[in-house]
Amino acid sequence: MGYYIDLEKITIDNYRTKLASAYLPPSRMILKEKLDERFGYLKSIGIKNVKELIQLLKKKDKLAELLKIDYFSGDYLTILLRELNSTLPKPNKLADFTGISKNAIDKLEKIGIKNTEKLYDKVIKKSDRQKLADSTGIDYQDMLELTKLSDLSRIKWVGATYARMLYDLGVDTVEKVSKSDPNDLHTRINQFIKEKNIFKGQIGLNDIKILIEAATEIPLEVEY
Repeated sequence: MGYYIDLEKITIDNYRTKLASAYLPPSRMILKEKLDERFGYLKSIGIKNVKELIQLLKKKDKLAELLKIDYFSGDYLTILLRELNSTLPKPNKLADFTGISKNAIDKLEKIGIKNTEKLYDKVIKKSDRQKLADSTGIDYQDMLELTKLSDLSRIKWVGATYARMLYDLGVDTVEKVSKSDPNDLHTRINQFIKEKNIFKGQIGLNDIKILIEAATEIPLEVEY
């Protein structure tokens, strides 16, 4: 599969069903409205999967045509595109992860590996991970840590700080996130934030539910 979810394999019908039951931020709850009408229309004009839907919404002329239809008026399509784009999270820079030696980061950057997407394909298999560690002179445990941080970074809205918190809590792979109890993880992560003074405020329970739900959609490829 690779770093990103294969959007061609998510059909319009499957995505509509996903939205109906998804945990969404308040600003995106509009996406649950008129699902049958909106997605029924998209399907009627030949949109078969999520990749095609993103391509459609990025074309200004096609977007303008859709906005003329009553149930697509307003901000709905803009919000829908934001939600769709979040399915493919921006890779995290390896240098943004705390706790990783600068020496290891420098060695990877010298061979063109500067972010989690670039690293991911080279560390999926244990044998490949070991080869990369040996060829760069990076300690294997450091390489394994970067592998897990890269794996976590595949989850939408998980930046470098969020990935590091999950790793430090022992929820250090996509699989572990997907199997987490939301209430337990919510309590643990906010206690961690407070103890380490990472930032002010807390992560909401709904955000944790979104995190776990997003993790369940990601193929488990990395060998540990």
